[in-house]
Amino acid sequence: MNYPVPGKVRTTLPATRTTTPAAPVPAIRGAGTPARVPRPRPATSVVPAGERLPTRKLRTGPFSVLDIGSTKIVCLIGRGEPDNTIRILGHGWRRSHGVRCGGIVDLREAESAIRAAVAQAEDMATERRDSIFVNLSCGHPESRHINARWSVGGREITDNDVNRIISEGRMRAVSEGRSAIHTLPLDYAVDDTQEVLDPRGHLCDLLSARLHVIDANTTALRNLEAVLSRVELKIEGMVSSPLASGLAVMNEDERNLGATVVDMGGGTTSIGVFGEGRLLHTATIPVGGLHITRDIAHGLSTSIDNAERLKTMHGSAELLAGDDHDPILVQLIGDNDHHYVRIPRAKIVSIIHPRVEETLEMVRDRLEMAAVGPASDGRVILTGGGSLLEGIGPMAARILNRQVRLGRPRRIVGLPENAATWPMFSTSAGLLAWAAGAADEMGEPDTRDTRPGSLVRRFVDFIRDRV
Repeated sequence: MNYPVPGKVRTTLPATRTTTPAAPVPAIRGAGTPARVPRPRPATSVVPAGERLPTRKLRTGPFSVLDIGSTKIVCLIGRGEPDNTIRILGHGWRRSHGVRCGGIVDLREAESAIRAAVAQAEDMATERRDSIFVNLSCGHPESRHINARWSVGGREITDNDVNRIISEGRMRAVSEGRSAIHTLPLDYAVDDTQEVLDPRGHLCDLLSARLHVIDANTTALRNLEAVLSRVELKIEGMVSSPLASGLAVMNEDERNLGATVVDMGGGTTSIGVFGEGRLLHTATIPVGGLHITRDIAHGLSTSIDNAERLKTMHGSAELLAGDDHDPILVQLIGDNDHHYVRIPRAKIVSIIHPRVEETLEMVRDRLEMAAVGPASDGRVILTGGGSLLEGIGPMAARILNRQVRLGRPRRIVGLPENAATWPMFSTSAGLLAWAAGAADEMGEPDTRDTRPGSLVRRFVDFIRDRV
């Protein structure tokens, strides 16, 4: 769904309104391991009619991914198909516990929720996994650009040279208390020739690279690794959340021309700016759907669960005609569990509106500060659970002054629930895309072996080659 940039702001309310059906809320089962009962998955492909599929063939897999969010923890097991779609073999999800604003705050609760989600996905897929791709949302991720150089000596540039210059940039990016997760090449320079996308095969004396580094707090990453080790899982790869969401919901033209993905999660809102097929900038805002839920609970003196239900069933970002005369029954907290009052829908909207407006204004400010050129002025793609809120698209188009559309995962078969809720799974779907080969499209070499021995070995090789 596209929301065009408004011209003159309308001052009159529309005469009618449409009500978005409530997104189904999954049943939260116990934390024990579910019974292994494989269920058939739907065979319908969700590739839009007439859409050009990429020529790159996906790796077959299977792959296991884990999206650790503030509201839910999702595990997907999938494989690449010959038609370049990804088929979900098993999925599991649980209400998130022990996680706040993307970071793990209670190791035991987080372990229990992760263990249950992974067990459910494994039982559905009838396959056990010991390694997993996981999203990076903890440790206050930061995004920055650095330049690196590598002496080639007049010979032909090889894969090894490309990997070396990226490794050198990764080492230069190391700072105290921070660990680099991604070192993504934006472009290269072959001697005096600038903006080379793929330098392999060129002859040159000096190879230069402009790199996009995403890092995070080392302690937070160690805590994440410790939790997963308790579940007997090792991290096969870690992927920035806005990067994963962008891979799931954007098409090739949007990535090349320039577009911004805004993933509105429960505890955070993440931003990824893409251009010329690369990820140019990321940012994270510590505000999400849970803040709206708490605002409703506080403003109406109701429980968090009731506030979430009211937001899902009756919430809207914009006041519409008739909301003052649309009564809603609200259960109040207190000694009497059966104490209800009737309030107009406009009361709920008046609580939601300022929080959503504040969040979008923060997104606008971050885009203005990104300093990545015209790419940050392109279309905005809203995804994540918060994007399902009624009226948020037109409001975002007005505040951001850009074209806005709703983003759903593409080229994937068998996602949980129905298509209306698929934006909630954008990050986990993007993790599967990354595992199946999208990392190659971003130009990042395989750096998953980060054990101390391999780091020392790479450092020795680096010194030997430079000397």
